[in-house]
Amino acid sequence: MTPRLLKLHDALVQAGLQPRERLNELTLELPAADYFAIAKRLRDEFAFEELIDLCGVDYAAYGDRPREGPRFAAVVHLLSVSKNVRLRLRAFCPDDEFPAVASLVEVWPAANWFEREAFDLYGIIFEGHPDLRRILTDYGFVGHPFRKDFPLSGHVEMRYDPEQKRVIYEPVTIDPREVTPRIVREQHYADTDK
Repeated sequence: MTPRLLKLHDALVQAGLQPRERLNELTLELPAADYFAIAKRLRDEFAFEELIDLCGVDYAAYGDRPREGPRFAAVVHLLSVSKNVRLRLRAFCPDDEFPAVASLVEVWPAANWFEREAFDLYGIIFEGHPDLRRILTDYGFVGHPFRKDFPLSGHVEMRYDPEQKRVIYEPVTIDPREVTPRIVREQHYADTDK
């Protein structure tokens, strides 16, 4: 661990937190109930001025064995420009059926669109978000496409119908097809005696 990272590690431990170091990076795993309060402390007391990234993660089939514990998590990457250190926060959603954590928009306004993306793709609800709606998929889209249990072909497909002059949605139809390549060559392609 670098001296700068060790200093941050020790400061977090003194503040009653339990960071874990792996591959020269610090991760702070938080209960969902403390997520917002600790994020605010990290901004105010530890000078993490910037939220670099926020994403959702589905741990349903993560790694080489089934995971025990909560399925969904919100993962945040923070940067302290003044101290030149980075920190990862991970908060697991306590309920797999209705995954929810607090919104960090009030702490870091940059979280706005990242949280909308995690909601759209994973279905994680960010409580207190000012405008939690889909950002990447269509408004009529059913489901959350980055969840591990989402069907690979989706539920519906859309296409433009020139007769109705509008976009229409239909159940997905998958025609089985042969995927063996067919090679077409000239009659004497590999002949060496000419």
